[in-house]
Amino acid sequence: MAERRLKFWGWGYEGDGPDQDAQRRLCERTARRFGRALSLAPAPRLEEIALRSPRVKPPGALAAICSADPYDRAAHHYGKSFRDLVRGFRRQYPNPPDGVAFPRSEQEVAAVLEWCDGANLAAIPYGGGSSVVGGVEAPPAEWCNAAVSIDLRHLDRVLEVDSVSRAARIQGGVYGPALEDQLRSTNFTLRHFPQSFEFSSLGGWIATRSGGHFATLYTHIDDFVESLRVITPTGTIETHRLPGSGAGPSPDRMFIGSEGTLGIITEAWMRLQDRPNFRAGASVSFDDFLSAMRALRQISQAGLYPANCRVLDPGEALTAGAGDGKEAVMVLAFESADHDPAAWMRRALQCCADHKGRFAPDAGQTRTDSGGAHEGAAGEWRRSFLNAPYLREVLIRMGIIAETFETAITWERFEAFHQQVMATAHEAVSRVCGHRGSITCRITHAYPDGPAPYYTVTVPGRIGGELEQWNEIKQAVSDTLISLGATITHHHAVGRDHRPWYERETPEGFRRALQAAKHALDPNAILNPGVLFDPKR
Repeated sequence: MAERRLKFWGWGYEGDGPDQDAQRRLCERTARRFGRALSLAPAPRLEEIALRSPRVKPPGALAAICSADPYDRAAHHYGKSFRDLVRGFRRQYPNPPDGVAFPRSEQEVAAVLEWCDGANLAAIPYGGGSSVVGGVEAPPAEWCNAAVSIDLRHLDRVLEVDSVSRAARIQGGVYGPALEDQLRSTNFTLRHFPQSFEFSSLGGWIATRSGGHFATLYTHIDDFVESLRVITPTGTIETHRLPGSGAGPSPDRMFIGSEGTLGIITEAWMRLQDRPNFRAGASVSFDDFLSAMRALRQISQAGLYPANCRVLDPGEALTAGAGDGKEAVMVLAFESADHDPAAWMRRALQCCADHKGRFAPDAGQTRTDSGGAHEGAAGEWRRSFLNAPYLREVLIRMGIIAETFETAITWERFEAFHQQVMATAHEAVSRVCGHRGSITCRITHAYPDGPAPYYTVTVPGRIGGELEQWNEIKQAVSDTLISLGATITHHHAVGRDHRPWYERETPEGFRRALQAAKHALDPNAILNPGVLFDPKR
């Protein structure tokens, strides 16, 4: 059988996603929702894409691992943001990588970097290509002689498992499902499930400081990194494998979140967990979103650390099929490998009741199978969460602006912050699109000192002008986030898209220090130029 290919445009494998009938029904529902006549334009086909000729050829020693195939170049042109999908839908592929390298070992990664460094070629590390912030695009033509995308998919093995310390040495190119499959026989799990899990890699998670399944405690990939191995243009760096250290600034932390600008992560020792045997789940309804948020704060400050504790505002709950659009919903879950979490669940439900949360009499019962995650409001939310990337490309074909922004803020500022952000978003959407649209909020992660709100904008756009309209909305909302002291991104990374606000968020002295690290590790500035900062040559 032929190997399945990922779509060069859109989400997932070729042939996956809603079928023609499901697309038609979605179009009809969306038209009724917004009171607009909508039609479904055809998706782009590879033969419609015109790519410029490659500006460079690999040296003979690397020819076997390099490709200039149109599919490979088109598939590595963009990530998966709304901006990326709209440009792909418009058949706009003006700046593809000139070649795609598929190294099979660290030695080949180093050889590709050496070639790029010597020939002034932009070297773009590529995991699964699921970036939603412009993190895998080639830089402008005037910045380099050509660009090479370095796809790590063949570095895809779990190399070693330390069952005593509960850790594993894992190659950076492994995708989420393959990683978990290889760990299954050990009864361990990394237990990191971002929405892009199926089509993203361990190295990509580390490079972008991915946020995963756990809504509290273990929220970011940072929590699981024990040590790293990184290939840079000036040599290989391997950090010590330790449970913790107070020896100066952490070398791991310098590369976690570096987004391919300082080196290519080829291996990591990762902390593992025992696979859960006990699960308890519940959904709780609240009269309003802020009541649910107050319950969430109480839970997050009680030291209970639920695996899932997400709050959906009424609109978000309706969209996900987890509510009727009149109530906010909390999706709550605990899990453990070695004890019944019933006591923790009871206390969390008491916190919800303190804020007039309502739940079924049998809510939160412990199970020893995974069924609870697939049933009720929690199951509907989970299905909606996993299906959303497939639906977005269909909405784009209708001319619908469907995009998100996410952030984090401390608790004492949240209520005023949320009110201001929603007001700004509604004003911008109405002004730019001439339609109120839909703006909903869910809380993806919660900490004792604050939540991470995630906002979704859905509104009919002007056919042919959707990207420009979204850019104007994004500008208004992002300016508000920074002016109110929030972060420009909690878990979507910086890339090129968030850089203007990242530079306003971070201290100038830190940026100078990062610039110095860039110069020391990548003196010719070939690694992902334009991401995080414009390197000074």
